[in-house]
Amino acid sequence: VKQPDESQTKGLSSENYHTRLLATKGTLKQYFDDFIKTVLTASPNMPPAIKYLFDFLDDAAKQHNITDPEVAYTWKCNSLLLRFWVNIIKNPDFVFDIHKTAIVDSCLSVVAQCFNDICSTTDQNSSKDSQSLKSLFAKDIPVFKKSVSTYFEDIQRMPAVSDQDLNVFLAEMSKMSTNNFTKENALVELYSYVQKYSNEINESLEAESLTEAQEFPERQDNVITNTTVPSNV
Repeated sequence: VKQPDESQTKGLSSENYHTRLLATKGTLKQYFDDFIKTVLTASPNMPPAIKYLFDFLDDAAKQHNITDPEVAYTWKCNSLLLRFWVNIIKNPDFVFDIHKTAIVDSCLSVVAQCFNDICSTTDQNSSKDSQSLKSLFAKDIPVFKKSVSTYFEDIQRMPAVSDQDLNVFLAEMSKMSTNNFTKENALVELYSYVQKYSNEINESLEAESLTEAQEFPERQDNVITNTTVPSNV
């Protein structure tokens, strides 16, 4: 689905190019449909953290008297579908040991954009003047949008996840990852973040009476000043 360069388009009309795009999409459509179905199907086997997070967002909306349902809907899209899945679609090398070529990156960008569109709360109107790549999924997006809504509704109806159940799940995930991650590396990453945004963090800590009373700003300064990062981490 990559836009051909000027030398390739000399003997290729825009109509033929669009026909080729549609043919390519037709070949891959079943794979894309299967992916959407897998990602947007709520089941008892999915990570309980998803249910816990979505309930937390719903409760937050209620606590702040937010009655517009699109707000919590957007929070859920941003926290999981866009923040996690679009990242995986666009960057499979984050998960798999593969080399992403330029043409593969271009194709995945189209799929990622479609995933972005199905999370939007506004209609993505397509006209004759629309770009070919964006109009590829114009007829599919309304259907996929319904899948997103159904996914959220199904999760909302599922039994609540208690703090204890979530802690058990996280402990199990931690044990499974023991050989893949180390506490030292995690602390180095956290230290790098705190060091980079120390001013902003300090301002927030000083603005809170509780953290100020517990001398958190001073503690953070001590950590940054006195910490030595091992060169082998």
